[in-house]
Amino acid sequence: MIDDLVKSHLAAPRWLSKKFDIQGVVFLTGARLYIRYVESLSKTYNAVDRTFYDAIMISCLLICLLFLCAGCNPDPPEQKSQPPARAAAAREFSCRHCHEVALDARHEAIPCTTCHAGQDAAPSAETAHQGLVKQPAHPRHMEKNCGACHAGQLAKVRNSLHFTLKQEVNAVRLAFGAGGEVESLLDIPQHEEVGSPLELADDLLRRRCLRCHLYYEGDRYAETRHGTGCAACHMEFGNGKAVSHAFVKTVPDSQCLHCHYANFVGADYHGRFEHDYHWDYRTPYPKEGNAARPYGVEYHQLAPDVHQQAGLSCVDCHSGRELMGMTDEKITCASCHLWQPGDKIPLDNLKEENGSLILTRRLGDRNTGAVPRLSHPAHERYQNKADCAVCHAQWSFSDEGTHLLRLDTKDFEPWSALYIQGSSEVEEQLINALYGDDSYEYVFMTDKITDELYSGLWLKGYELRRWEFPIICKDDRGMLRVCRPLLDLHLSYVNEKGETVFDAIAPQSGREQGLRPYTPHTIGKAGAFFTDRLRENTDLVKAPLNLEKNQEIPPTP
Repeated sequence: MIDDLVKSHLAAPRWLSKKFDIQGVVFLTGARLYIRYVESLSKTYNAVDRTFYDAIMISCLLICLLFLCAGCNPDPPEQKSQPPARAAAAREFSCRHCHEVALDARHEAIPCTTCHAGQDAAPSAETAHQGLVKQPAHPRHMEKNCGACHAGQLAKVRNSLHFTLKQEVNAVRLAFGAGGEVESLLDIPQHEEVGSPLELADDLLRRRCLRCHLYYEGDRYAETRHGTGCAACHMEFGNGKAVSHAFVKTVPDSQCLHCHYANFVGADYHGRFEHDYHWDYRTPYPKEGNAARPYGVEYHQLAPDVHQQAGLSCVDCHSGRELMGMTDEKITCASCHLWQPGDKIPLDNLKEENGSLILTRRLGDRNTGAVPRLSHPAHERYQNKADCAVCHAQWSFSDEGTHLLRLDTKDFEPWSALYIQGSSEVEEQLINALYGDDSYEYVFMTDKITDELYSGLWLKGYELRRWEFPIICKDDRGMLRVCRPLLDLHLSYVNEKGETVFDAIAPQSGREQGLRPYTPHTIGKAGAFFTDRLRENTDLVKAPLNLEKNQEIPPTP
């Protein structure tokens, strides 16, 4: 019987698999030998029970049938030989074999190489990354990449204040003797040697101050890292890296705070006031380990702005058109809170309903209810004399006596208590020199516009950091405004020989104590004593910080 099975298998049709041919013949041949062995035993030992012998035979036949059925699978498609070029292509990998990225619906169909260059199909990472553009939205590349589809927006954004930073740049340069304004941070001169206060200020701007702009990806802290160019706002970052590859049209506050942190407008909207740098003022310390410093320095949590508490995001008032330079119209408190039926509706997320303005949040698409109207008689009385924040700011930034030292030597010992500097680049070098292996051969700092390294490290410290009493001064129109000593700067320079080239150089022009009007985003109820603010109080910053050496504080009458 086994012989017949082997013969029938070899004559089986070709729909049986090759695997079946090989396994079947081997198994059936083994089974045939085994059965013949059992038959020889039965002849030798007549006492063997025929029933037992029949059972063995039946079991062998059943096993054979099961094994044969398991091998009955159709032949796979025949593999035709491929030409060498096609065979090589079959071994190539695309970008998404290694990079699992999720794009938004508008960009999903665009190949990776359209923006990032490189090669989409390659046998290795090295080949794929040849000619790769790591930051395709960077200002150096965004004309070609982003501008291909967003030419109108790109033409406008290049002249926006967020792109040029010309207000901040010109405020500092004019204070230190510049003869005129520049149009962009790109126009700040580079100096091989520093020979004047203005040249020192230029170096300060390029390497220390301008760490938050579209040409630089930010300090190496968890929440100060961001994209460059268009991606600085429109690609979400968190914990030091991109959250996803999807572009966002409506930007959440977390994106704004990648630049508007520390003691700058934006952080105050969320109630944050940065600690002083000295380690005695960075308390409370946790029982175990170090406190989290997602923005480089710890911060006090104060009262957030009333609009933030109501759920409004930055973009609910500051529209994309405003931020990208597509309109010259600026939103003010009066735009919404003094609005009357028949007036122009100031924002596209506002609508008129039953004689009131209704605001819809841009994030979440939810109505916040009617915008409150101003009803207190003080608003009509003082609206042309004082800015709204004079009465309604709950607190304000007041960093008095900001000292900045360019140090070209490694004399870091006096700075051991100030190694937290709000700059990852400075912090790393201080820690390495004071507490590490001092492996850096010289001190250096990056030009944040060109990414080039230059000798010298900019160190920073404050005389006083307070928020309790908003400083009130008059602007150029005679309006009372909340002011801050933003230009109360003192620049020093010690060269590589240890020689003091400049010592606490102050601005050559501008307001006394470096006061500049600004709009704190700490709005709340005015309170019962609002009239106490309706006068200048710049004497708050005159003593004792501006005393001459050995001068005594005069008694208060």
